[in-house]
Amino acid sequence: MEPIPKSGLYYPNKIPRILLMALEDVMGKNGVNAILNLAQLQHLIGNYPPDNLNREFDFADFSAINGALEEMYGPRGGRGLALRAGRAAFAEGLRNFGALAGAGDLAFKVLKLEAKLRIGLPAMAKVFTTTSDQLSTVQEFEDHYLYTIHRCPVCWGRTVDKPACFMAVGLLQEGLKWVSGGNEFRVSQSACHAAGDEVCNFVVFKEPIG
Repeated sequence: MEPIPKSGLYYPNKIPRILLMALEDVMGKNGVNAILNLAQLQHLIGNYPPDNLNREFDFADFSAINGALEEMYGPRGGRGLALRAGRAAFAEGLRNFGALAGAGDLAFKVLKLEAKLRIGLPAMAKVFTTTSDQLSTVQEFEDHYLYTIHRCPVCWGRTVDKPACFMAVGLLQEGLKWVSGGNEFRVSQSACHAAGDEVCNFVVFKEPIG
């Protein structure tokens, strides 16, 4: 894999740490080591980023992990693993971030589904916007929300022929499941920076599946 030039944009260490541990759950330690080797991030083998909110993990390195997943397991296999890892990352750690913590409160749990989504989705965007250099926004439309990542670490510096930010899709799916109290929602990526679009857009349909 060609190394991706550093972006000068950062995630807090805690986010890639949660993600690497989630990947480990999905594919085992050896699988993660192989991915880090391929992504030319050998320094992270057995040495995950510290559990803190210092903005020190470059978007280029985060993107390289995603690129290596696809390169090693092929588009379909890589996609499945990235979705699962994104879901696991939310379930195992991201839901404990400040703006989202209130979604576990009783007052939130008794809200109607519509209200939960209206509050919960922007809260997810806020977590990333306030803790990292990833700017995320949410717009509401009649039957869906548009979740936009304006500087996307998942595909940073790569070129793909179709939307490939599956880790973000998995994370949104799991986040919506948690915020809504157990419903599954359809999330599809409609624009991808690495595929030539200006931003990465995700369509979140308001109607739960089933």
